[in-house]
Amino acid sequence: MSSTPEPADLPIRLRDQALDSALRPSAWDDYVGQGHVKANVQVVLEAAKMRGDTPEHILFYGPPGVGKTTLAHLVAKTLEAPLKTTSGVAIERAGDLAAILTNLEPGTVLFIDEIHQLSTKIEELLYPALENGSLDIVLGKGPSARTVELALPPFMLVGATTRMAQLSGPLRSRFGGGVYQLDFYSDDDVRSIVARSARVLGMEVPPEVVDRIAARSRATPRIANALLKRVRDYSQVHGKELTPAVAEEAYSLFGIDHLGLTKDDRRYLIALRDSFKGGPAGIRALASTMHEDPDTVENVYEPYLLRLNFLERSPRGRMLTSKGREYLENSKA
Repeated sequence: MSSTPEPADLPIRLRDQALDSALRPSAWDDYVGQGHVKANVQVVLEAAKMRGDTPEHILFYGPPGVGKTTLAHLVAKTLEAPLKTTSGVAIERAGDLAAILTNLEPGTVLFIDEIHQLSTKIEELLYPALENGSLDIVLGKGPSARTVELALPPFMLVGATTRMAQLSGPLRSRFGGGVYQLDFYSDDDVRSIVARSARVLGMEVPPEVVDRIAARSRATPRIANALLKRVRDYSQVHGKELTPAVAEEAYSLFGIDHLGLTKDDRRYLIALRDSFKGGPAGIRALASTMHEDPDTVENVYEPYLLRLNFLERSPRGRMLTSKGREYLENSKA
């Protein structure tokens, strides 16, 4: 059964929670896409419930905005368990981790986003907590220091990362419930997500507008929802009905073309074409030309350009493809 609220319920729903939370699916049936991951995770959860056990820890990885946090919420909802959310960068000291773990209620789902940002010291402290439910705390310093083992309440860790390669092998091996990759979405799935979000927002969106938003979403639900809200804002501010023509006006204002590329994406392609004659170009040299951080270039700009086949990564560096050149010529960039 769908959990989509009726328009009359919206004022209450939107007062009680942030808009993004309102758009987040609260039932498995409402979660579109990632069918293989959903099926596997549901088996892990249902098997544990049948045994009366706490499920084994699981890890999700993939690009930003493809549903990792939503899956963590669905895991907690399925288990009827409290959800505690934090991030790898927020856990700086051993005391931070100890405070989180010792204050968990039994059966809690602990969600650590960007878990690859945990330091090595924190990781090593986490290992016994994941394996046997204990936490080793060192009290004192020097010769008088002693280790105290604290028993922790049973909990399930759900980790998420956008950079699987930066996650250590020992930490990956602790996720006995599985390591699952979330990928970009198909056009049909994104259209379904946009249509559902429009219903949640109480919007009447023509199918043509749904199609155009989906085409510009970069195959990512988070971007699709953000673009839907921005198009809604544009039509509201200008007092116009949301038609395909009005949507095109909004896209033009936002600087988003028919493929979902922005001026920054085009700036990347132009730099590669004009400054490096199409490549090959090293990531640091390319980032310097764009006045950007290499990490930003590699993880923000490049994934979608690679998916469009506008860009190639070779051992010699980045190279502009024939499709990328054709795109720039057609866009007169």
